[in-house]
Amino acid sequence: MIATGTFGGVVELNNFPSEESPSPKAQTLQIPSMYARDGTGPVRAMEWSSDGYVLAVGWEKGWAVWSVGGRCLAWGFGVEYEVDDEKFQDAFMYGVNDLFWAPGNFELVVLAGSAPPKKPDGQLFIIPFAKSATTGQHSPDNTQYAFLQMDDRVLVYRGADQPDMSVINPESDVWQHVKIPQSYLSTNWPIRYSALSADGRLIAVAGRRGLAHYSTTSGRWKMFTDEIQEQAFIVKGGLLWFHHVLIAAVDVSSNHQIRLYSRDLDLSNQNVLHREIISSSVVILSLVDNSLLVYTVDNTLHHYLIIPTEDTIKLHLCGTISFNGVIAAPGAVRLLSWMIPSAQKQLGDPVEDLAVATVLMIVGGKLVLLKPRRSRDEEVKYDIQILADRIEFCWIHLRGIGTLENSLWGYDGKGIRLWLNALNIESPTSAAIEVGAPQESVKESVNIPLEFYPLSVLMDKGIIIGVEYEAATRASLSFTMFRQVTSSHLFLNHVLFSHLESGQMREAISFASHYQHLVFFAHSLEIMLHSVVEEDATAQHEARVDGGAAQCQSLLPDAVEFLDHFDVALDVVVNCARKIEMTRWPRLFDIVGNPRSLFELCLSSSRLKTAGSFLLVLHNLDQLHGDGMDGDAVRLLKSAIAVKDYQLCREILRFLHFVDETGGALRSALAEAQIVPALNGVAVGNGLH
Repeated sequence: MIATGTFGGVVELNNFPSEESPSPKAQTLQIPSMYARDGTGPVRAMEWSSDGYVLAVGWEKGWAVWSVGGRCLAWGFGVEYEVDDEKFQDAFMYGVNDLFWAPGNFELVVLAGSAPPKKPDGQLFIIPFAKSATTGQHSPDNTQYAFLQMDDRVLVYRGADQPDMSVINPESDVWQHVKIPQSYLSTNWPIRYSALSADGRLIAVAGRRGLAHYSTTSGRWKMFTDEIQEQAFIVKGGLLWFHHVLIAAVDVSSNHQIRLYSRDLDLSNQNVLHREIISSSVVILSLVDNSLLVYTVDNTLHHYLIIPTEDTIKLHLCGTISFNGVIAAPGAVRLLSWMIPSAQKQLGDPVEDLAVATVLMIVGGKLVLLKPRRSRDEEVKYDIQILADRIEFCWIHLRGIGTLENSLWGYDGKGIRLWLNALNIESPTSAAIEVGAPQESVKESVNIPLEFYPLSVLMDKGIIIGVEYEAATRASLSFTMFRQVTSSHLFLNHVLFSHLESGQMREAISFASHYQHLVFFAHSLEIMLHSVVEEDATAQHEARVDGGAAQCQSLLPDAVEFLDHFDVALDVVVNCARKIEMTRWPRLFDIVGNPRSLFELCLSSSRLKTAGSFLLVLHNLDQLHGDGMDGDAVRLLKSAIAVKDYQLCREILRFLHFVDETGGALRSALAEAQIVPALNGVAVGNGLH
């Protein structure tokens, strides 16, 4: 990836051109919420982080940091309009002359540009950052726990263990801070790798030398007591947890090993459970169930089975396969996993997995599937399917919830691209993968735009979790306040819409049934219905213009048929109706049914809150019966009083005051419901508040 900055302030990202392909189209980086009246000024400095995941840019009048996919992660512009120049000390917010990333890429060192009068020029500032642990060691199947690294600590997302409403509340305290021991940092800073166990309880870190691990249950770190042993090896290739066993790819002198350590034993060479000698340095490790995948710099994939014995645990080599001629640059591989066909999972010998597995990789930003096939001489060869380019990271969901089994979730800087059932993606090619060469991608099943940077997918809650940056300046403060805000986004509605759009009613019902226990399930369906209504309105308009889009018109009836399988259907319909334009109502209720009939159904089935929501719909459609003892609002008010739902009573009375500001309807209802007596046409209060 090449970044280009101009004197006009424009910054562009471009793939490295190749000899066979035309020059790829550049992506212009945009700064969100850009309110600076004078613009950015010319680019003064640019610097990629050493891992290539982020780009820092300094302008004459500000600064910004982008992810490699083009997501703006942090920025500072226009501060001069919000602060007192006499008090404000953070001169880098006015502009930057130069910058660079400190070792470990946790801190950005900036040289401040021209400051206001009477302020010193040329000050150095250090801006601290938290980065996703996926930049160092990516476990694509561990989607539940977001995991962040800072210079001296790690942050673990604990929202997955909390009630549903706490997950979607941005003010919830959902991050556990775990400080790395200073005794380890003092000799091994910066941290290069960190790993989190599948249950979120065990943490491991590795710096320049050695490693250390931590248990959230005991709250204790374990480190090498013998410093000579610690300094004798370097973790290179990654760390992984297999239950309570830590798997580490290490270089010792000129040897390359995979070591297994137990969390329950002290860290020492004498307590290594198993050593596996390999011929080349490890690029990346990956764990799928009890299979350990090891990819090395000689372009070879090794498959090991992890076998527990009575008193220890060991690795058994099942096979290796070379990717020469398939992967052009082994060092560009950032992610590794695989998917096993269900028949092989249930009936096959694990030793044979390598011959039938579809291998998943991210190579130079390209999300790649390598599909095996046997040649005539029974040799396994691979067909290459490039799903997408400029993918920053990917999650894989190998088992579990409905149609999400064997699904791939790739983030491209704009949103999540979701491929359902990736094992069945067709039309592979056979050309080798070259870093920078543009390839035709495969359209995703679902596209989920996001306004924040995603860190985890809570599959069981239907939520994508991420963070976004906030900076606050005040005229009374001499500094800028930075903070990290946790954000969430529902993905249920996107997947359901995709199923309905594809005519997959049975799959949609099955998928939704896994989530109907969630407190925000009805809200997800409401968002989905809103999307369908808007899509249908667009189709109707296009049909009137040119007679096309006939196929799209069937989506709304399918959505309503889908909703009828769930008890919350009427709540979803009326809440959606109250949030869309009234011009959409005739079409919606032509499909759903007459709102008066729905109101009566709610009243007869004691769904009083839902019936209350229908009152406003009936009023706006002039279908509300408001006269005499049988008025709709009065009947509902009496029912609410009978069940002692006084919150609903207040809402009904508020509604009556809204529809008749003279108060006549309200007085009449109070009298008919026998809440207050009527004397000469005037309602007299009896103490009800």
